[in-house]
Amino acid sequence: MKNSALTLIRSVLAASVITTSLTFSFTAPSLAQAHTTVRFSAGKDNTFIQSSITGNQYHDYILNARAGQRLSVSLITKGAAYFNILSPGSTDRAIYNSSISGNDGSVRLSQSGNFTVRVYLKGGSKDRNRTVPFELSVGIL
Repeated sequence: MKNSALTLIRSVLAASVITTSLTFSFTAPSLAQAHTTVRFSAGKDNTFIQSSITGNQYHDYILNARAGQRLSVSLITKGAAYFNILSPGSTDRAIYNSSISGNDGSVRLSQSGNFTVRVYLKGGSKDRNRTVPFELSVGIL
C-alpha cells in the first residue's frame, strides 16, 4: 500500500511539473526583435533604409560613432512608428525619443561607441498587431 501511494504521489508531481513547463513555454512572449549593424558606403556619412515593423516588434539599427559627432535620424512613416536613440550599453534609456520630440532628430554624442536607433510602434498599430512600413535615414557628421 505504501509503495502504491508513493508511486501515485510521484506520478502526480511529474504530471504537475510537465504541465507547468508546457504552460510557461506556450505563454512566454515571442517578440521577434531584429538587430542590424549599419555601415555607410565608402566616402558616405549617411544611409537610407526601407523596412516595416509589426505590433510589439522593434528593430535596432546599430551604428558606431565617436564623441563629438552628430547623429541625425529621420523617420518617414504613414503609421504610428517612432524611434529612440540609445547610448552605448543602454537597453531602454533614450537620449532622443521621437514620440516626444518628432520624427526628425539630431543629437551631439557625448561618448564613443555603438549607438542604437530603435524603431517601434505605439497606439492602435501596436495594439492591433499592424504592419507599418517606414523609411529611415541615418547620418553621422
